[in-house]
Amino acid sequence: MLIKQRPLPEFLPQLTGISPLLTRIYAARGITKEQQLNNNLTALQPFSLLKGIDKAVELLISAIEQKRSILVVGDFDADGATATALAVQGLNMLGIKQVDYLVQNRFEYGYGLTPELVSFAIDNFNPWLIITVDNGIASVEGVASAKAAGVKVLITDHHLPSNDMPAADAIVNPNQPDCLFASKTLAGVGVMFYVLIALRARLRANNYFAAHHKQEPNLAELLDLVALGTVADLVPLDANNRIFVEQGVKRIQKGKTRPAIKALSTLANKNISQITAMDLGFIIAPRLNAAGRLDDMKLGIECLLCTDETIAYQLVTQLESLNSERKMIEQSMQTEAFDTLKNINLEQSPIAICLYNQDWHQGVIGILAARLKEKYHRPTIVFARSDKTGLLKGSARSIDGLHIRDVLQNIASKYPDLIDKFGGHAMAAGLTLQEDKLTSFISRFEQEVKIQLTEEDLQKTIFTDGSLQHEELTLQQAQLLSSAGPWGQSFPEPIFNGIFQIEQQRLLKDKHLKLWLSDGYKHSIEAIAFNIDRETWPNSSIKEVHIVYRLTVNEYIGKQNMHLVIYYLQPI
Repeated sequence: MLIKQRPLPEFLPQLTGISPLLTRIYAARGITKEQQLNNNLTALQPFSLLKGIDKAVELLISAIEQKRSILVVGDFDADGATATALAVQGLNMLGIKQVDYLVQNRFEYGYGLTPELVSFAIDNFNPWLIITVDNGIASVEGVASAKAAGVKVLITDHHLPSNDMPAADAIVNPNQPDCLFASKTLAGVGVMFYVLIALRARLRANNYFAAHHKQEPNLAELLDLVALGTVADLVPLDANNRIFVEQGVKRIQKGKTRPAIKALSTLANKNISQITAMDLGFIIAPRLNAAGRLDDMKLGIECLLCTDETIAYQLVTQLESLNSERKMIEQSMQTEAFDTLKNINLEQSPIAICLYNQDWHQGVIGILAARLKEKYHRPTIVFARSDKTGLLKGSARSIDGLHIRDVLQNIASKYPDLIDKFGGHAMAAGLTLQEDKLTSFISRFEQEVKIQLTEEDLQKTIFTDGSLQHEELTLQQAQLLSSAGPWGQSFPEPIFNGIFQIEQQRLLKDKHLKLWLSDGYKHSIEAIAFNIDRETWPNSSIKEVHIVYRLTVNEYIGKQNMHLVIYYLQPI
């Protein structure tokens, strides 16, 4: 394990009213000017730069004028669920009342707008227009099936396209070729929100609201969904996404959010007025995702669309039950995987990890892949058997330095018959292949990874924001750092490292370590290390430690105090 300070530019930016510590933190995250810290909605990039946005609006205007029916087809994760709920509610707000939704059941139809799903959609909904959210860019065959049946298709997606693009009536995706929209990291829910903004602007220009004696809707009411989906999908928080998250979180904190998010916060014992972007990722999103992992994401979407607090709480209770079941399944799979890899030597370990167990749950393999990637710092793919005979579903997670979706693209180009389907991002991807091709795939995958990764890439490194002086270890500083975000993917929450003396230590819940530390000046700084190594801790003979930690605000019985959350704990 290496601990390094985040690299800083030669000259720090001049940021008015920003403390030296915060200036240093921002500079390490690429902030060069104050405008990048403007989280007002007016600073959002203009929708006009999105390729295909005009065609998308024209389709929706036709649907309004001709009173046509629309079917929203969403993905089965939190981004897909929030994008689906946002599309349904937003289109209703803008005057389109014939809007239904359909979310793929991963166990029956697989990923994306497949021909089978199109057939089901036509038989059960008979839509004039299908809108995909958070999927569709790879659905060449599905779009062709819809078009052959006379159904129009609008794709809104953010995944990386392949060379073969679907022949949809309109495509809005910042990552499609020749799109001038600078924020390539929009989540699926963010793309759909931009479509709604553009539609409202056209309706306003056409004098639609005045002519129909309707009040122009406030689309900011949907920003809680945009924030949740953006954080849940782990897309990089560039300046544009930080605006979405900041504004959405502020609305949630003020209680201007849907009953489901309030209920999820209550079940998690989280005061909604103090909720943060990190809470969306670690508290709300996993419970929402549980529906798509184990059952049907329709439950999650119904939760998000529900306007009755009593009914929403009942639906959320079902999500909580599914999440508890997911945790048990995950723990069992994790134990089996760690047992398989328990003798692995990080100095001599394989350059990549691929595991398959025919009994593993395909809805949970993504979480397991992430856990293994974190523990062993290796690109990881976990496979499970699909319900379809002979097919394996794989979920991949990568480390810095390896674009996992590009790796799969390279393999598919060199060995066209090896992978059935694949798609994803730089750090996460999914694929499908025949079970009898698994051994061959693993070999090709390891070969491709060896080409792209160096020994330095394989060395797990923690980047910190340096050390804090004793006068900086204050509640005020913790509050400042908490409010200076939003923090998240590619804009990480500040962490620091330092050497402390242990005054007291005790075990919590048989797996966490509570510490009282001293830095030589202040005394009894409270800290906690989660899921510690029980073979090492607690240990009264250890008097001094090197830690990597996050400075946080802890509230108990209405009283706030400074608290350290420890990421890395090394005895000295």
